[in-house]
Amino acid sequence: MNKKLNTALFMLAATIFNLVLLLLFVSIGWVVVGALFREHPQVGSILLIVVFLAAMVGSFLIYNQVVKLMTRKIDMEKYFLPLFKRRPPRKDGPQS
Repeated sequence: MNKKLNTALFMLAATIFNLVLLLLFVSIGWVVVGALFREHPQVGSILLIVVFLAAMVGSFLIYNQVVKLMTRKIDMEKYFLPLFKRRPPRKDGPQS
Protein backbone atom coordinates (compact mmCIF):
# COMPACT_ATOMS: atom_id res chain seq x y z
CA MET A 1 0.00 0.00 0.00
CA ASN A 2 1.17 3.52 -0.69
CA LYS A 3 1.25 6.51 1.64
CA LYS A 4 -1.89 8.11 0.20
CA LEU A 5 -3.96 4.99 0.78
CA ASN A 6 -2.49 4.52 4.26
CA THR A 7 -3.35 8.12 5.14
CA ALA A 8 -6.90 7.81 3.81
CA LEU A 9 -7.51 4.54 5.66
CA PHE A 10 -6.04 5.94 8.87
CA MET A 11 -8.26 9.03 8.69
CA LEU A 12 -11.32 6.89 7.99
CA ALA A 13 -10.56 4.52 10.88
CA ALA A 14 -9.80 7.41 13.24
CA THR A 15 -13.08 9.13 12.35
CA ILE A 16 -15.08 5.95 12.89
CA PHE A 17 -13.29 5.35 16.21
CA ASN A 18 -14.08 8.90 17.35
CA LEU A 19 -17.75 8.59 16.37
CA VAL A 20 -18.11 5.23 18.13
CA LEU A 21 -16.63 6.74 21.30
CA LEU A 22 -19.00 9.70 21.03
CA LEU A 23 -22.05 7.47 20.59
CA LEU A 24 -20.95 5.24 23.47
CA PHE A 25 -20.52 8.18 25.84
CA VAL A 26 -23.80 9.80 24.77
CA SER A 27 -25.70 6.53 25.20
CA ILE A 28 -24.28 5.87 28.65
CA GLY A 29 -24.89 9.47 29.71
CA TRP A 30 -28.48 9.49 28.48
CA VAL A 31 -29.25 6.24 30.30
CA VAL A 32 -27.75 7.58 33.53
CA VAL A 33 -29.51 10.96 33.28
CA GLY A 34 -32.79 9.27 32.35
CA ALA A 35 -32.58 6.95 35.33
CA LEU A 36 -31.56 9.61 37.86
CA PHE A 37 -33.84 12.45 36.75
CA ARG A 38 -36.92 10.58 35.57
CA GLU A 39 -39.22 12.63 37.80
CA HIS A 40 -37.60 15.97 36.88
CA PRO A 41 -37.83 16.24 33.09
CA GLN A 42 -36.70 19.88 32.94
CA VAL A 43 -33.47 19.15 34.79
CA GLY A 44 -32.99 15.99 32.75
CA SER A 45 -33.37 17.81 29.44
CA ILE A 46 -30.76 20.40 30.42
CA LEU A 47 -28.41 17.65 31.58
CA LEU A 48 -28.80 15.84 28.26
CA ILE A 49 -27.24 18.85 26.54
CA VAL A 50 -24.42 18.78 29.09
CA VAL A 51 -23.99 15.03 28.51
CA PHE A 52 -23.71 15.58 24.76
CA LEU A 53 -21.08 18.30 25.15
CA ALA A 54 -19.16 16.25 27.72
CA ALA A 55 -19.28 13.23 25.39
CA MET A 56 -17.80 15.33 22.58
CA VAL A 57 -14.97 16.54 24.81
CA GLY A 58 -14.37 13.09 26.29
CA SER A 59 -14.26 11.32 22.95
CA PHE A 60 -11.86 13.93 21.57
CA LEU A 61 -9.54 13.62 24.58
CA ILE A 62 -9.42 9.83 24.34
CA TYR A 63 -8.94 10.01 20.56
CA ASN A 64 -6.10 12.49 21.09
CA GLN A 65 -4.38 10.21 23.61
CA VAL A 66 -4.69 7.19 21.31
CA VAL A 67 -3.15 9.12 18.41
CA LYS A 68 -0.30 10.32 20.64
CA LEU A 69 0.34 6.72 21.74
CA MET A 70 0.37 5.60 18.11
CA THR A 71 2.85 8.30 17.13
CA ARG A 72 5.20 7.10 19.85
CA LYS A 73 4.92 3.47 18.70
CA ILE A 74 4.84 3.99 14.92
CA ASP A 75 6.99 6.16 12.68
CA MET A 76 4.13 8.10 11.09
CA GLU A 77 6.31 9.80 8.47
CA LYS A 78 7.33 6.39 7.15
CA TYR A 79 3.75 5.25 6.47
CA PHE A 80 1.60 8.40 6.11
CA LEU A 81 1.63 11.60 4.08
CA PRO A 82 1.65 14.86 6.04
CA LEU A 83 -1.88 16.22 6.32
CA PHE A 84 -0.81 19.85 6.25
CA LYS A 85 2.03 21.12 4.11
CA ARG A 86 3.78 24.43 4.57
CA ARG A 87 3.13 26.88 1.81
CA PRO A 88 6.16 28.24 0.01
CA PRO A 89 6.72 31.95 0.60
CA ARG A 90 5.33 34.30 -2.02
CA LYS A 91 7.81 35.82 -4.43
CA ASP A 92 6.18 39.25 -4.38
CA GLY A 93 6.14 39.49 -0.58
CA PRO A 94 3.19 39.74 1.79
CA GLN A 95 0.13 41.62 0.61
CA SER A 96 -1.07 44.64 2.64
